[in-house]
Amino acid sequence: MRNVGFGVITSTRGFFNPKLAYDGRNEILKKLHDMGYATVSLDEETTRFGLVETMEDAAKCAELFKKNEKDIQGIIVCLPNFGDEVGVTSAIHMAGLHVPVLVQACDDEKDKMDVAGRRDAFCGKISVCNNLYQYGIKFTNTTYHTCAIDSEVFSRDIEDFEKVCRIVAGLKGLRVAQMGTRPAAFQTVRYSEKLLQKMGVQVVPVDMSEIIFAAQAQDIDDEVKAVIERIKGYGTLEADVAEENIVKQAKLFVTVKRWMKENDCQAGTMQCWDSVQKNYGCATCLTMSMLGEDGIPMACEVDVMGAVTMYAMYLASQSPSGYLDWNNSFGEDRDMCISIHCSNFPKSFIDGDFTIGSLDILGNSLGKEKCFGACKTVIAPGRMTYGKISTDDVKGVVKMYVGEGEFVKDEIDTVGGVAICRVPKLQSLMDYICCNAYEHHVAMNRGCNAKILEEALGKYLGVEVYNHSK
Repeated sequence: MRNVGFGVITSTRGFFNPKLAYDGRNEILKKLHDMGYATVSLDEETTRFGLVETMEDAAKCAELFKKNEKDIQGIIVCLPNFGDEVGVTSAIHMAGLHVPVLVQACDDEKDKMDVAGRRDAFCGKISVCNNLYQYGIKFTNTTYHTCAIDSEVFSRDIEDFEKVCRIVAGLKGLRVAQMGTRPAAFQTVRYSEKLLQKMGVQVVPVDMSEIIFAAQAQDIDDEVKAVIERIKGYGTLEADVAEENIVKQAKLFVTVKRWMKENDCQAGTMQCWDSVQKNYGCATCLTMSMLGEDGIPMACEVDVMGAVTMYAMYLASQSPSGYLDWNNSFGEDRDMCISIHCSNFPKSFIDGDFTIGSLDILGNSLGKEKCFGACKTVIAPGRMTYGKISTDDVKGVVKMYVGEGEFVKDEIDTVGGVAICRVPKLQSLMDYICCNAYEHHVAMNRGCNAKILEEALGKYLGVEVYNHSK
């Protein structure tokens, strides 16, 4: 069973053929069940045919939804015929769940346009959407104005809607760990906790010294031993890695993951340089990489907004996100660039062979023995989504840019975790980033989910979104 459940409203209007709506209700419930979704819907004993067509039906539907609120992450409205727009809208309004809503209407069939077979859902959907707008209820449309319930296009619409619901539910009440303080020189990663809180995201700060001291005091117990073995099989270790450095990394991972669980944090960010290297003796990258692989995204350099972006992308794709810099031009190809970090890329984001060793730049100044834990590679080719959520204190808003591009296979002679990227209209994107005061950091995720992220954050969470791929 999938981790998103739907409340389902199927509606009819008294003077239309109720059998069309009854058959449609059964068809959509079966389709959703076959796709693996749990559903909450009126039954045939509660209302006529389990449909909503009166205010009394709407009240019963609202009460049912309220009783099952924890099982409903989204509502699907199905209109096999014209439907009752007041009943549908009132049911959603009275339930008060404040979850995404998908509105579907069925195709007419040209050879069934008599009184018994005509649906008029094409028209009825306009009325339902009009009423939803009047009530201030945000909704998602299907690809086509009308479509068959058993169509592939509607299946894709449902799967996309699932992602939207997952993002909205996941970001409302998200708790982000802020471990340590930002580097003094990085004013770019300053952010507004108050604007985040307004969106439903809470920041949970902790002094980095608490994490360091807890890691130092951590015994080499069975949990740490298991992580040591995981590290040894996670990637290819550089030849000169000392066992004690692997142990330090394992103890740090166990400490951070335990703290995240105890404080109910689903994502986080760390003061990744250079206090940890100086005062504890390893890099944080590998710990953050493995947490990301476990579904707990971790951003670099105390960039809280980066952690929020990574988590939103993870919710969309259910695969780990990477965190990078927009870093270098790529010769004279103006639609290509190089994105780099030290890095903390999760294993499946890398999607290929990689080496685990010491930080290259900090290792030269602090000593490689204090800097073990960087994942070094060139990211494997494939489609990707990029983006960044940011708080704009000047405007008093949370904003985001998002788009799609691809990782490209090419040769480049540089160090760290490297992604060679092709982004259509890259120059205009960079102009937008600079002119709208975004950070140099960017979250990336495999797959194509720009439209999904725009829908979820822009429509349902009040974020001002610019989609560069439109």
